[in-house]
Amino acid sequence: MEPLTPNDVQFALDSHRLGIQIRFFENSTATSQLAADNIGCELGQIAKSICFMVETKPVIVIASGDQRVDDRKLAGYFNISRKQIKLASPEECILYYGYAPGGVPPIGHRQPLRATLLDDSLQRYADVYPAGGSSNAIFKVTLEQLQQITSGEFVDIRREG
Repeated sequence: MEPLTPNDVQFALDSHRLGIQIRFFENSTATSQLAADNIGCELGQIAKSICFMVETKPVIVIASGDQRVDDRKLAGYFNISRKQIKLASPEECILYYGYAPGGVPPIGHRQPLRATLLDDSLQRYADVYPAGGSSNAIFKVTLEQLQQITSGEFVDIRREG
């Protein structure tokens, strides 16, 4: 199965009529640190998409680039055991989300997701930078716009310490 492209993400963004445009970089933005270095923003402003399979259903967590996701909190949110949660494999990322790891956007997925959760530590920032569908594509969005376009729910999902 072929991955989706930044054009698919731009189409999804355009459907919200917010004027958000994907930016492309010569260098990789596949990790939070690389993205922050390219953009010139704080590491925490990178809104990284972490893909999970929860009871075999796709869930995306949009986490702050300087935080880690606590799978215990994720299990608690869904009221299931940690054994029923795993990171999506690269193949599952393309199958369910449509994109390879390092470029998964918060919207424009191949299939409907069980849930989109927003790490509440993102609320430190007015503007954040999610991936735009490839390892060198990013777009700037306000936190309010991110919640609007994803229909995501803010939750405390970060690992302490």
